[in-house]
Amino acid sequence: MLDAVFYVTDNGINWRSMPADFPAWDRVYAFFRRCRKNGLANEFHDRLRGRLREAGSRDAEPTAAIIDSQSVKGAASVPAISRGYDGGKKINGMRRHVSTDSLGLVALVTAGNVTDRQAARILLPQLV
Repeated sequence: MLDAVFYVTDNGINWRSMPADFPAWDRVYAFFRRCRKNGLANEFHDRLRGRLREAGSRDAEPTAAIIDSQSVKGAASVPAISRGYDGGKKINGMRRHVSTDSLGLVALVTAGNVTDRQAARILLPQLV
């Protein structure tokens, strides 16, 4: 089932277009929805990150983090409610904030219209 979910997300195909060697698409989709609803995707991510860190002779939980942001111009087709204005770079669009550990493994991503100050308030408590 996990291989089927990975196949769909990796190749960007729709659920009904899965190859015949995987289980039926509706079963795989139901499995995916249950996993997402119960927060298993975050659990998988955290466990894999811990194993990668331990394989690199580090603690499973990171002790340092790097926070950065990127401004992206918004296309005219992007709804105005999801866009904002970055006054520093004079860009009308979105802003992505990302937090990574010292190995570069993503810890958390925020929405695009969040300011740096707001992002720090969201990111820092969740990194502890």
